Amino acid sequence: MKPLSVDRLAHQDIPDICALYKRVWDGTKELPTELVKSWQPTPLEFTSWMEGVTYFAARRDGRMIGAIGCEILEGSCRLVHLAVDPEARRQGVATALVTASVEWARRNTCHSVWVDLLDRFTAATALFKSLGFGECGVLHKHRLGEDVRLSEKLL
Repeated sequence: MKPLSVDRLAHQDIPDICALYKRVWDGTKELPTELVKSWQPTPLEFTSWMEGVTYFAARRDGRMIGAIGCEILEGSCRLVHLAVDPEARRQGVATALVTASVEWARRNTCHSVWVDLLDRFTAATALFKSLGFGECGVLHKHRLGEDVRLSEKLL
């Protein structure tokens, strides 16, 4: 397998990240249409997502295959919009992105990193648990009537 790089996203990467989110969520039948649409931003919408959020992109051979956002709020870092190209899953991409995000949060003197996950995303839940995150709460019927699990890692 060719090497993977994880770098901070730049404004010129916006078309690539929008294309990534489209590839990730296109054809998803198990999620409500309005949710899928909201997770496929246009370039203009993604520009607004970037306000106050630092994004990292994973690339292999120059092609963007994963992304994650980091938002610092009151000394804690929230991870948002983690996505991995379906063709690149189970190849360490999400692990590399979360690891880079945790290191970035540490360098920015955050005391914790947290993420909220829909109950149905069991693979993501397992990933975060394997990376030292522990469940710290549940928001019942929070998003589209579905439970959302909160997981955090203390730094």
